[in-house]
Amino acid sequence: MTDDKKMLQMVLNGQSLTRDEMRKGFEKVYKKFDEVDKKFDEVYKKIDGTELRLTKRIDRIGLDLASLSDDTPTLEEFDKLEKKVSKIQKQAVIN
Repeated sequence: MTDDKKMLQMVLNGQSLTRDEMRKGFEKVYKKFDEVDKKFDEVYKKIDGTELRLTKRIDRIGLDLASLSDDTPTLEEFDKLEKKVSKIQKQAVIN
């Protein structure tokens, strides 16, 4: 082999090695991205689960409030009750 061919072969070998090293580096980066992507998926699943639990709790609280509001007297009913109680108190004091 002549010196020119040897030098050209050395340059080509160097380029091949550089390309292989870059490919290995990119593979490591892709693996890291996959790991991060999996972690994000886990976080999204946890968020979805938390959202469902909170929605159920809010629905339950809403139902409880609705049933309580059905049982509570209106202002008019409350005023009438207050008048009745005051009449009963007056009667109790007299007797």
